[in-house]
Amino acid sequence: MEAWVVILLVCGGYLVLALGLGVWSGRTVSKSVTGYVAGDRTLGTLVLYFVLGASVFSSFAFLGAPGWAYSRGAAAFYIIAYGAVGMVPFYFLGPRARRVGEALGFVTQAEMLAHRYNSQALSVVLAVLSVVVFVPYLTLQMKGAGFLLATISNGHVPQWLGALVAYGVVLVYVFASGMMAIGWTNTLQGIFMMIVAWFLGLYLPFEFHGGVQPMFEAIAASDLRDMLIAPGLAADGSAWTWAGYSSAVVVSAVGFSVWPHLFMRAFTARSERTLKLTVVLYPTFQLFLVPILLIGFAGVLPFPDVAPADTIVPHLLTEIDLSPVLVGLVCAGALAASMSSGDAILHAAASIGLRDGIKPLVSGEMTDRRQRQWIRGLVVAISAAAYYFAVFSEVGIVALLLGAYGGVAQIFPLVFAAFYWPRATGAGALSGLLTGVSVNTLFLVAPTLRPFPLHEGVYGLIANLLVFVTVSLLTSPHAEARVAHYTPLHPEASAAG
Repeated sequence: MEAWVVILLVCGGYLVLALGLGVWSGRTVSKSVTGYVAGDRTLGTLVLYFVLGASVFSSFAFLGAPGWAYSRGAAAFYIIAYGAVGMVPFYFLGPRARRVGEALGFVTQAEMLAHRYNSQALSVVLAVLSVVVFVPYLTLQMKGAGFLLATISNGHVPQWLGALVAYGVVLVYVFASGMMAIGWTNTLQGIFMMIVAWFLGLYLPFEFHGGVQPMFEAIAASDLRDMLIAPGLAADGSAWTWAGYSSAVVVSAVGFSVWPHLFMRAFTARSERTLKLTVVLYPTFQLFLVPILLIGFAGVLPFPDVAPADTIVPHLLTEIDLSPVLVGLVCAGALAASMSSGDAILHAAASIGLRDGIKPLVSGEMTDRRQRQWIRGLVVAISAAAYYFAVFSEVGIVALLLGAYGGVAQIFPLVFAAFYWPRATGAGALSGLLTGVSVNTLFLVAPTLRPFPLHEGVYGLIANLLVFVTVSLLTSPHAEARVAHYTPLHPEASAAG
């Protein structure tokens, strides 16, 4: 049997396991919207830990992060930096969101913000922003899965078929079991990703350099020694400034804490203690990135001309003599990275699309059954849209994703003010959000307009805050009964009002 067939069979076995676990996990959850979207708020520390970790680390972790280390050197440490501090705001915001969500029945971020600011328009804008960001993010996961299966099969499985098979599995278990499928498959995928990452991160430096220390000593003694000096290289190959590096860390950390699919996990936790404990433990998941970056550094000297840089991992795998079964397990780990983000994104995009985009525009009440039908329909529709962009469209969707963190970061002032500034108003929140997103987009597409070499999200946040505060102070405050659910002075958050 040819090696590629064995590798493909191992990956196929992993897909079957993920499918079975995902469908099986939904057997105990209720048939309500809360059950489908928030897992009946029953997730414990272990599952929540992997949901938060595995749903963030995606194809980028196994392809993009090593590519950054390979091509940009110390700049890749930015990923660890923002990941380590990005959950700090969530330690304070998450438990409050969980408390309000349980009291008032919220399962999405925009639902909560629309209630706090008494604005259906804000709900719809947040839904549109979330889906616009999620579709290209999901597209990249599909492209990563398709590329991987096409590569390991020596082209026998075309990229369109690889993406279809991998995300056909994701579609089925998300459609069937919702949040519980994501919880249990992310646990499996997170453990698998960690094992594979540490195996490759230690094995490849040893294979090509004799170990991790000799690898860095060799780079330090070469003409590429500058790659080891922080903050590393910018995207164009020039030296990245500390201003650009630091602002990218700040914007990414701020955006990280309010990503809609990540923030939704506050509504799934069994208790506030569970959520806080998970957030405290979360930085340990960053250890997963250490071997990932070592993989990229391992290829710097022996293979200097690999292009594009994101293909360094499959390139290195073709240069070593490993058992096809081991290569299959490694590739299955890369699939796990793609699927563990893709399922969370797909589930969140459909849930937000219905609860925050469609439901506010529909007159009358929607039953639980009807909402579940809508969400499942959106799961299929969003999957189809992302698949189209992944396989058939030539639209530069990667460029759109580059501004995702800057755009998502504009939600942070709204979430923070919801809990800590009673004077904030809906008009201020909506005006600030639209201004911040517009300014972020302007400096993203026209970087030469930036007065300083800072991340475009910084300019968006400055404009956002100025408009948010000014308009809030010029408009009438909300009724105390509404604000009382959110402010620290009224932590009980009763269901009245």
